[in-house]
Amino acid sequence: MVDPVNAIAMSDTFTILLGGELEVTDRLKTAIDGSRVIAADGGMRHAAALGVVPELWVGDFDSTDPSLFVRYDAVPRLTFPAAKAMTDGEIAVEQALERGARRLVFVGGLGGTRSDHAFQHLVQGAALSAKGFSVLLTSGSEEAVPLLPGELFLDLPAGSLFSILGLDDLKGLTIENARYPLAGFDVPFGSARTLSNIAEGRVRFALEEGKAIVLARPYDFTGA
Repeated sequence: MVDPVNAIAMSDTFTILLGGELEVTDRLKTAIDGSRVIAADGGMRHAAALGVVPELWVGDFDSTDPSLFVRYDAVPRLTFPAAKAMTDGEIAVEQALERGARRLVFVGGLGGTRSDHAFQHLVQGAALSAKGFSVLLTSGSEEAVPLLPGELFLDLPAGSLFSILGLDDLKGLTIENARYPLAGFDVPFGSARTLSNIAEGRVRFALEEGKAIVLARPYDFTGA
C-alpha cells in the first residue's frame, strides 16, 4: 500500500476542507501538494492558511463566517438545507468522488468542538478505505490513516508517537520498526494494548482481520 502522507499528488487527489483543528506543517503541505480542493461549510476558513482556493464549496453554511462569503465569492457553491441526511463533509466527499477522486485528504478532520463529527470522519475514512480509496485525515499535528487487512507503511519521524485504535477485534496484527513491535498479535475490541507506541522510522503495519485507525503524532516526541 502506498504511504498516504507522501504519495505523489495528482489530479485524482482531493483535499476536503473540514471544520476541525488545523496547524499548517510541512507534512500537511506535502500531503496536499498539487491536489484539487473542495471546502465543506466552515472548513473554508482553512483555505487562506493553506494558500489554496477550492474549486467547489458545499454545505448548509450554518458554521461559515460571513466574511468568507466575500473573500471567496467567486468559488462555485452548492447549498443544502440544514435538515439533511448527510453531513457537509459527506457531501464534499460525494462531490470529490463524482470528479474522479481516488485519494482523499481530510484537512481539519480531527479535533475541534464536535467530537461526533471527528469520529464520523474516522469511520467514513475507514469505509472509504475498504472500498479501495487512499485516505488521510489530518490536523497537521495529528494524522489518522485507516488500517484494514493487508499492509500499510507510514514514514514517521524516529521517536514520534502513534497509536492504533481498533474499530473491532483485530486478528494477526503486526507492527515493525517501532519500540513495541508485534507479530501476528490478536487485539480484542476495546483493548488499550496498542496505544502510545513510538516509531523508529518507517513503520510497517500488517493485519489479517479487522478494522482500525492508526493515529500518529509526527511532531510529538514526549514518549521518546
